[in-house]
Amino acid sequence: MPNCHLAILKKLYLDAILDGRKQVESRFSKVRGGGFGRVAAGDRVFFKVVSGPVCVVASVSAVEHFEGLTPRRMVSLRKRYDRYILGGDEYWDSKSDSKFGFLAWLKDVRPIEPVRISKRDWRGGVVLRRGSDFGLLEGDFTEKAP
Repeated sequence: MPNCHLAILKKLYLDAILDGRKQVESRFSKVRGGGFGRVAAGDRVFFKVVSGPVCVVASVSAVEHFEGLTPRRMVSLRKRYDRYILGGDEYWDSKSDSKFGFLAWLKDVRPIEPVRISKRDWRGGVVLRRGSDFGLLEGDFTEKAP
């Protein structure tokens, strides 16, 4: 059964996902955690704006996981994938010492009616489970009206 995830993004990245310029969501960190090893093709991702509502949903078409990353490998990943990630210098500089990461290719991206949730921790992503899903797994998420 596919997993559902919540990803928190800056508005500029969410806008880029919606208009098709950003086709891959990337997550890199110094420690194993979050969605590493838990995101798979067929999973569903809800996207939330930092300090804002959940307002986009997408499916994952493919995933590539990385471990044992080095600064040199991060440079290589940037060269190969940044045209799909749209990370920019600040993003890649902040991730240069990452050891773990994954890339999730997105498909079927669509806006939904905004849903406000009460998420108060600093995690940038969450694997959703019944009882700890902010009500997202029970929602009927219709497309946002134009």
